[in-house]
Amino acid sequence: MAAVSLLEARGLTRHFGGLKAVDRVDFDLAEGEIHALIGPNGAGKTTFVSLLSGRVPVQSGSIRLKGRDITRMPAHARVRAGIAYTFQITQVYGALSVFDNVALAVQSRGAADLAADTMAALARVGLEARADQVAGTLSYGHQRLLEVAMGLALRPTLLILDEPTQGLALAEIAAFKDIVRAVVPGATVLLIEHNMDVVMDLAERITVLNFGTVLASGTPAEIRANRAVQTAYLGG
Repeated sequence: MAAVSLLEARGLTRHFGGLKAVDRVDFDLAEGEIHALIGPNGAGKTTFVSLLSGRVPVQSGSIRLKGRDITRMPAHARVRAGIAYTFQITQVYGALSVFDNVALAVQSRGAADLAADTMAALARVGLEARADQVAGTLSYGHQRLLEVAMGLALRPTLLILDEPTQGLALAEIAAFKDIVRAVVPGATVLLIEHNMDVVMDLAERITVLNFGTVLASGTPAEIRANRAVQTAYLGG
């Protein structure tokens, strides 16, 4: 059976002065897949997902979510449409409790049982025992997991994770991979990640960006064997 398309980007472009951060990128996500976006520092990865989430306006090109044109839709409307984006730098509310951080996300979608849904989201990332802790006192790794819980609490159709394993210990990375696997097929995951062991273990498809353009796209085996990718990114 052919994969059902969730998101399609065509000719997506964003320049900052003379810097071509994203330059005429075509990109497709299938429903229920784990798709990794990789590339060297400065390749345009974070700018690209910021275009998808609406946090940076598109200069030219188009984005369609489930066939609906969302190119000019503001970020808050894209969240309601089903796109949740966790940031490269943690965006938790440090003065609030862990519970309240997630409760805000649950509340934003009008959930009927705020407490139960909040604790369920915390349980998915292993933070339920820290519900009463002030978020700003969490370790960096636990703040990353809290951010993932906030994303999951929105019950998105597309969960974008930007460098989620940064700052995590090895045991936390193993638990994180289980969390991501449990998200699908109920949602699609777009993963920006520098840890290639995580990428190769989790992703069904990988897209490689370099200098704002798509260098290659394919299965982990195809990407690993691609000479251009080896030269530009994998150190081959």
